[in-house]
Amino acid sequence: MVETEEGRGLDIRARGKFLSRKATANLRSLPDYIMIGGMKCGTTSLFQYLQQHPGVSKVYVEEVHYFDLNYGKGLNWYRAHFPMRGKDEEGSLCGDDSPYYIYHPLVPERVRRDVPDAKLIALLRNPVDRAYSHYNHELRRGREPLPFDEALDREEERLEGEVAKMEADPDYVSFEHQRHSYVCRGRYAEQLKRWFALFPRDQLLVLQSEAMFRDPQGIFDQVLGFLGLPAMELPSFDVFNPG
Repeated sequence: MVETEEGRGLDIRARGKFLSRKATANLRSLPDYIMIGGMKCGTTSLFQYLQQHPGVSKVYVEEVHYFDLNYGKGLNWYRAHFPMRGKDEEGSLCGDDSPYYIYHPLVPERVRRDVPDAKLIALLRNPVDRAYSHYNHELRRGREPLPFDEALDREEERLEGEVAKMEADPDYVSFEHQRHSYVCRGRYAEQLKRWFALFPRDQLLVLQSEAMFRDPQGIFDQVLGFLGLPAMELPSFDVFNPG
């Protein structure tokens, strides 16, 4: 199940709130910035650090997965996950964070179509560390039956033909492409090439995860500058969704 507010089995009152927001979708913001990935690279932590800044609107749900898994639900469904601009302080920003965006082959064109001016942030980790962390993530959730070495050996076989299916049918959701792409997700140059083909380089900030692990305040400062937000020191930098 895609983990969005509409689909989490929430109570009737919470569901009613979502439907109310959907009814006012045309009055709601679209994101000013999008964290496009990658998976197990620290994006959840960085997104939560930004949520503590007074110039950033609080989100209803993190990882809406609109541009990758829910695009067929339409732009009003997406808008329902964001605040009405008039309810926020003047100039406050809102953001989206879905680490599958960078890797999904159809997402760059969808983002350009719907939010062409959004600033984009990619946080990228050493591919070996990322792959092992990703594997353990799937293992813990019961989505990976193979030992690590065998999963790597069979990755090409598992992923064969999946991108072609996604391109042929925009509504097709590939379990293998999303869950068992341990090595391929670490081929960052291929992924960034798709984004830079559609967006100017100054619209996409590429950061190293290891730099954030060493100096979270320094990376936070860099992101604030990129987004045009005032500098701010955080009292602590907790790790969210570790692994």
